[in-house]
Amino acid sequence: MTDFPAHIKTVCVYCGSSARVADVYKDATRELAQYLAKNGVKVVYGGGRVGLMGLLADTVLEAKGYVIGVIPEYLVYKEVQHDHLSENHVVDSMHTRKKMMVDKADAFVILPGGFGTLDEAFEIMTWRQLGMHEKPVVFMNVNEYWTPLFAVVDKISSEGFSGAESKNLFSIANSTADLPEALLRAPTSPLDPRTKWM
Repeated sequence: MTDFPAHIKTVCVYCGSSARVADVYKDATRELAQYLAKNGVKVVYGGGRVGLMGLLADTVLEAKGYVIGVIPEYLVYKEVQHDHLSENHVVDSMHTRKKMMVDKADAFVILPGGFGTLDEAFEIMTWRQLGMHEKPVVFMNVNEYWTPLFAVVDKISSEGFSGAESKNLFSIANSTADLPEALLRAPTSPLDPRTKWM
């Protein structure tokens, strides 16, 4: 396994808030959490205590790692906030939450998840396409969960709704062991947003 990239100090992890998922996704979440904590990498995530989000945070904390939660007030009132994080930021909106998570991270890792995870994934790729950041984005393709999404990206490109550079918006890791190389493989040079319209 390649050593974890030294310049990446904090990773933003996007993942699902449901606990009604197969063990393969829970196991992958624990493995990623343990790996990041072992390598001294801080984790920033959506601040929840439920589903894979809660499992991620709990596992990092159990491994003596550092977890930063960012959660909107709306979800605090729904009683899904994790109360025992290294840092806990309560913000006024989902938009503020996502912006703060981006600002605090050096890279983004996308575990399997639902609509919220898809929203975050497409937003972070769109921001990269528009030149708003140059940070690595990696999909953890656990159990080939994201494979249909990659086919959609290919379709978007082949139909002309995005250029061939769409495939340079992210890289793919099939396991935690693949993550360091995927982070290094992810392009870091800026994309020219004008190509989106040409």
